[in-house]
Amino acid sequence: MTPELHWLTLTAVMTALFWLPYALNRIIRRGLMTAMGNPEPGDKDPCSTGLSDWAQRAYRAHINAVENLVVFATLVLIANAAGITSPLLVTACQVYFVARLLHYVIYTAGIPVLRTLTYAASWVATLIVGLSLLGMI
Repeated sequence: MTPELHWLTLTAVMTALFWLPYALNRIIRRGLMTAMGNPEPGDKDPCSTGLSDWAQRAYRAHINAVENLVVFATLVLIANAAGITSPLLVTACQVYFVARLLHYVIYTAGIPVLRTLTYAASWVATLIVGLSLLGMI
C-alpha cells in the first residue's frame, strides 16, 4: 500500500467513526428505542433533532467530512491508478487527515474561526492533489 492510500484509509476510517458521539447523544437524549425509530413527519433534520448543541455540530461536521471525502478520495485514487506519487502528495494526505480531525473536534466544540481555518487546510490539501494530477505543481 502506498503512503497516500494508507492516509486515505486512515481518513476513511476516521470519518466512519465520526457518527458515534452524536449517536450516543441521541440515545441519551431520546432513549434507545426512539433513537432507533423512524423520523417524525415534518422533522426538518431528523438526524439532529433533539440533540445537544454540541451533538448537532458534530452531526454537521460529520456530514461535511463525508462530502469532502468524496472529492479527496477520488483524487487520491486517481493518483494511485495513474501511478503518481510524490512527497508532496503524501504530505497533502497527511495534512488532510489532521485538518479533518481538527475540523471535527473544533466544529463540535463550536469554535468558528478555527473551524474555518481547518476546513481551508483540508481544501488546500485536496487542491494540491488535484493540481498535481493536472501537472500544475
